[in-house]
Amino acid sequence: MTATPLRGSRLDVTRRALTGWGRTAPTTADVVAVTGPDDVASLLAGLHAAGEAPARGVVARGLGRSYGDAAQNAGGLVLDMTGCARVLAIDVEGALVRVEAGVSLDTLIRTLLPLGMWLPVVPGTRQVTVGGAIAADVHGKNHHVAGSFGAHVLELDLVTADGRVRRLTPDGEDADAFWATVGGMGLTGVVVRATLACVPAETAYAVVRTERARDLDHLLELLAEDDPDPYSVAWFDALARGPRMGRAVLTRGRLARLDDLPARLAKRPSSLGGEGQGPAVPPVPYGLLNRATGRAFNELWFRKAPRRPSTDVEPLGAFFQPLDGVRDWNRVYGPRGFCQYQFVVPPAEVESFRRAVALIAASGHPSCLNVLKRMGPSGPGPLSFPAPGWTLAVDLPAEPGLHRLFAQLDELVLGAGGRVYLAKDARLSSGSVEAMYPRLAEFRAVRRMLDPEELFVSDLARRVLL
Repeated sequence: MTATPLRGSRLDVTRRALTGWGRTAPTTADVVAVTGPDDVASLLAGLHAAGEAPARGVVARGLGRSYGDAAQNAGGLVLDMTGCARVLAIDVEGALVRVEAGVSLDTLIRTLLPLGMWLPVVPGTRQVTVGGAIAADVHGKNHHVAGSFGAHVLELDLVTADGRVRRLTPDGEDADAFWATVGGMGLTGVVVRATLACVPAETAYAVVRTERARDLDHLLELLAEDDPDPYSVAWFDALARGPRMGRAVLTRGRLARLDDLPARLAKRPSSLGGEGQGPAVPPVPYGLLNRATGRAFNELWFRKAPRRPSTDVEPLGAFFQPLDGVRDWNRVYGPRGFCQYQFVVPPAEVESFRRAVALIAASGHPSCLNVLKRMGPSGPGPLSFPAPGWTLAVDLPAEPGLHRLFAQLDELVLGAGGRVYLAKDARLSSGSVEAMYPRLAEFRAVRRMLDPEELFVSDLARRVLL
C-alpha cells in the first residue's frame, strides 16, 4: 500500500480493502489516519470550503470490531480514528474521565483501574474505541440494571460536515442530536471527544457464580430471577436438540471488593494482567469448523462447567472479555469468515425465542460462540439496539445456505416485534430495518438537520438506512 497526500490536507491517504470483524463483504476505500480532533475538523472544514466532498462520502472507523459493514465505505473516504486516542483528564473524586474518541476501552480500563475506577458498561471485547462504543451504543452483561454505553456519556464533541465542532449533552438543547449520535452508527458526524461517568472498583477481579442449566426453559427461569449480582450472561449449546435444547452455562457476578480476594491476589489487587497478549490464531482452512467439531466443542464447554453451582474470583478480563485472551480469534472460522446474528425480542415472546433456538439447532450450521442475555429498558437513541426482553447472539461460519437460516430468523424476529443489531449485520434488507426500528424516520430527520448534504455514509447506511 502506498500513501499519497490527500488533496487540500497535510494528511496522507492509502487505498485499502476493509472488512468488519466477521471478515466478509470486503470493500475498498481511501483511508486517512488522523492524529487528533483538529485533524478531523480541519479536514472536513477544508472539504466543505472547497466544495470537494468525496462523491462516496466519509465515515469514521475505530478498531474494526463491528462484525459487518458499518465501518466500511466502498469507493469513499474512511477516517482511521485510532491515532486520536489520548486520555485527556480524569476526575477521581467526581468519577469522570474525558477522552479522545479513538482511545480503546482496553487502554482506558488499564488507566482507570489503578485509580479505583471502572466503566459502568463494557461490551464483550475491550478492543473497541470509545467512539465506536458510542456509535453502536454497546451493551454489556448488566444492561438490565445499567442500560447501555450511551446512558453514561455525559457529553460528546461531534464534528459535523462543515468542520464545526458541536458539544452535545443528553439533556441540553441539542439532545436530539446527542441521541441520534448515540447508536447512530457514525452517520451524524465524527465523535472526537467524550466525557464518561465511571463507577468505583476496588480490584481488577469479579466474584463469579457459575451453574449449569439443563435446557432452555431452565435457563430462562434462572435468568428471570431477581438477583443481587448486576452482571449475568449465558453461553448456550446451539447444536443440542430434543430435551437438551438450549442447555447452558450461566455466569453471574459482581465487581470484587478487596476483602473478597485471597491473599495472593490482594498483593496486586488492581493488576488487569496481560489479556490479549497471548498467541494468535493461525489461518484456518475452510471447513475445519463443522457440525462434528462444533458439537465436540459445545460438549466440552458444557462439561467443563461445574456440576453444582460454584463461586470463584476471576480476573475482570476473563469474566467480561474472555475472547480477548486470543488474538485474531475470528480466523478460526476459515478464509470465508463468519456472520454473527444478534436479535432481541420482547419479554412475552418466549415461544418465539424457543423457536429461534430450535431453528438454529436444526439448521445444520455449526455454532460454538453463543450468548444469551436478559435486557432492560430501551434508551432514548432512535437507532439504539437494546430493548426489554431476551437477546441471543450466534457466530456462524459463512457458508452456502446460511442466508436461508437468516431469512427464517428475520421473519421470526419481525413477527415477534424484535430487532437485529446493526453493528453485527451485513445483510439485512432496508424493509426489514424499517420494520425493526420504528423510530428510523426520526433518526433520518435529525441526520438531515446535522448533515443536509449526506456527507457521512457507510456501506451499512447505503444498504438499509438512507
